[in-house]
Amino acid sequence: MKVQRYDYVSQFEHFEEFIAELSRMIQDGHYVLSNEVSQFEGEFARYLQCAFVSAVNTGTDALTCALKALDIRPGDEVITQANTFNATVAAICLAGAKPTLVDVNENTFLMDTKEALARVNSKTRVFLPVHLYGKATPMRELLVACEKQALHLVEDAAQAHGACVEGQRVGTCGILGCFSFHPSKNLAAAGDGGAICTNRADLKKRVDAIRALGQVGQNNHLYLGYNTKLDSIQAKVLSWKLPKLDVWNDKRRGVARMYRERLADLPLRFQLWDGENEHVFHLFAVRTDRRDQLVEHLRSNGVDAVVRYPTPIHLQAAFCDYGWKKGQFPVAEALACELLCLPIRPNLTGSEIDYVCAAVASFFKSNAGIGKAYSV
Repeated sequence: MKVQRYDYVSQFEHFEEFIAELSRMIQDGHYVLSNEVSQFEGEFARYLQCAFVSAVNTGTDALTCALKALDIRPGDEVITQANTFNATVAAICLAGAKPTLVDVNENTFLMDTKEALARVNSKTRVFLPVHLYGKATPMRELLVACEKQALHLVEDAAQAHGACVEGQRVGTCGILGCFSFHPSKNLAAAGDGGAICTNRADLKKRVDAIRALGQVGQNNHLYLGYNTKLDSIQAKVLSWKLPKLDVWNDKRRGVARMYRERLADLPLRFQLWDGENEHVFHLFAVRTDRRDQLVEHLRSNGVDAVVRYPTPIHLQAAFCDYGWKKGQFPVAEALACELLCLPIRPNLTGSEIDYVCAAVASFFKSNAGIGKAYSV
């Protein structure tokens, strides 16, 4: 059996009807910031229960535009975590700020909020937590600090569409929230895309100008901006899929429960989860000190396992100018060496789950006595 990570075709029901709509759109000739884009922005805002959404080209652009909208300048510092994807930190740098990294929690794999609070100084402007693998970062302590110290909280929700924090959708807790619609995401375009959400009308106007080359009115450029606009075809794809997102997320949680139950007796460790909707399982990460050997075993048996972020941010060549050193963020480094992701998608079948679990179990059976005994 082959168990794939993705099955994009299954996300399109009534495909002929959808293609007919796309054909009409192409012939109409409205491709950029069209009615379809405005429609999706409104639908996604209602889904998130926030006031405004601005759609852009990518999740990276969403982060960069959000920071620019807050008037982040050289010398300002933005606190984020050492185990995120490159785009989070690249956006901070592209916005002109200095990234300040903190380590992550051993159990949640998310930002160590206590360390983040301890790193605040006179140059700090923004907390930028990442809802990683689909799990929401606790917000309360960060939001209290923002209120007391006149800081901003911007959420990187690129991997957590639909996850909740104390009943509130991620992306809406801070002053700005940023999403990616890369094809791999829980809510995926048929290409790339991103969005910024906010409850502040002034920031909505500023974001809209920044995404359109800083323009407010024809040829009236108030800001140094970007050319980053979601196209109408991707907006239509996203509008087509959005009504199914909560159902798909529930199915992902169901797959995660089955994995956790069937792998519970093996020397693996899982991301902390209490079974509620703070997790939407963009990825299903498992931890073992024999990660590379397990990945090789799974792939050789047709299981499309993958390693995400094997080199943490502080050891990436792109950020060598910041002087970060090996050993500086030990939990992030350990996760980079020990995490792998098993296939997870809404339509993963029971037989596929059985096969994946059997393949994982067979690896540890053939390597009995080797590896760390984790509690889960």
